[in-house]
Amino acid sequence: MAEGFSLADQIFNADSVADLASEFAGAISGFDTAAFEAEVLSGFAEREFMARIDWIADCLEGWLAADFPTMADQLQSAMVAPLDPTKKDDDFGRFIHTIPGVMAVRHGLEDHRDRALDLLYEATKRFSMEFYIRPFINRWPEETLARLAEWAKDENYHVRRLVSEGTRPKLPWAKKINIEVETPLPFLDLLHADDARFVTRSVANHLNDIAKLDPDAVIRCLAKWASEKRQNSKELTWMTKHALRTLIKQGHPEALALLGYRADAPVNLERLSVAADQIQAGDAIEFEFALSATERSPVIVDYLIYFQRKDGSQSPKVFKLKQAVIAAGKALEFSKTHKLKANATTFRLYPGQHRLAVQVNGRVLGEVAFELTV
Repeated sequence: MAEGFSLADQIFNADSVADLASEFAGAISGFDTAAFEAEVLSGFAEREFMARIDWIADCLEGWLAADFPTMADQLQSAMVAPLDPTKKDDDFGRFIHTIPGVMAVRHGLEDHRDRALDLLYEATKRFSMEFYIRPFINRWPEETLARLAEWAKDENYHVRRLVSEGTRPKLPWAKKINIEVETPLPFLDLLHADDARFVTRSVANHLNDIAKLDPDAVIRCLAKWASEKRQNSKELTWMTKHALRTLIKQGHPEALALLGYRADAPVNLERLSVAADQIQAGDAIEFEFALSATERSPVIVDYLIYFQRKDGSQSPKVFKLKQAVIAAGKALEFSKTHKLKANATTFRLYPGQHRLAVQVNGRVLGEVAFELTV
């Protein structure tokens, strides 16, 4: 990402706020677009991404009716046309259209549950309401899950996706939901056969979340789907790989087996070397190795870097390298350059001994040490 780039400014800016103001003006009598835009923009500089959403809602509050049913009608009247229902993917919508979700939670959660859920249903056709359905799951689990069961069969694929995405146990940026991880599995069982990649990607991501908590449940689920053959085989293969990505990195034997890889494949590491024993942070580590096998072996080849931590311990991070087939008696050569970024905002490098390891089908075959200087 370019230096100085701001995702918040990219999404929430004068142009997007003007668009939103124009939409509200068409639905709210006496709405002053200029005053609204000025107030919203004046508060952006001091707020980060998610806080800007709440700020926009704060600025809108005074223009809306005090009673929620009327407010919901206003918000619904201001909505743009639904996203193209004929598409199958890559039609996410605009973050500025999250505002109905904020208002549904603020003003409809306690006393107007059904009208608020109706509002989320319409809003999610414009932008996913995955963050805003979760408070309703926590407050009204039985009633909200019953509504989601209906939405899982809806004709609009954005509504169907919300059922999976909104119930993910580890949804990024979202608040925790207080239901057991197996509770949404009947939804996923239905949605895995969906014809929209936007939905099936969510199902796969949902399973990857569950894999971090209950790997066996994910293995059973995917094995069941494979036997039932309700989903296109190519799509189910893609979903399976995507759903098992965490378990594959961990070398989970049953996950590997589902994808046709043996954890005990007869593969040997012939050699492993780094170009330099000492690397400066900001430079790249160059390494090469070779693999051989005594019989034809499909392989998932990864490499691990055991990074030095502040407390002196080492923590491994797995990096994907290649999927291949090693022919019996014929070595497969690999080479890679990995930059060790010195100024990454999410990961700090510490000096000291590091290790680089080669992992095949989840099994570490060998490693080599190098010194990192900062």
